[in-house]
Amino acid sequence: MNFPPWLEQAIQARLDEVSAQIEHDSKLSRVREETDEAFEALFAGKDTEQTAEYAEWENRYIVSKGIENERLYMQGLRDGIELTVSLLGQSMPEEGNTKA
Repeated sequence: MNFPPWLEQAIQARLDEVSAQIEHDSKLSRVREETDEAFEALFAGKDTEQTAEYAEWENRYIVSKGIENERLYMQGLRDGIELTVSLLGQSMPEEGNTKA
């Protein structure tokens, strides 16, 4: 299904806005800092895949991506619900104005 260009632009603009908000989220920033620290410690060892530092970095990386994906999903869900309610509100007559 192809969306009209104006709708694609609106969706992309909203995605960019939400991504920017997530990028500046304090919890995610803290987790990313911890991930970066763990990644730096990773290269202090010689056999990176067998070191505890590698496992620490990998765990923190997975957590940071999980938080990011969860927030993107939840915001997308909220936006979808708001759009649906808005569209239904415009296309459905109000209950008080209908005659049985």
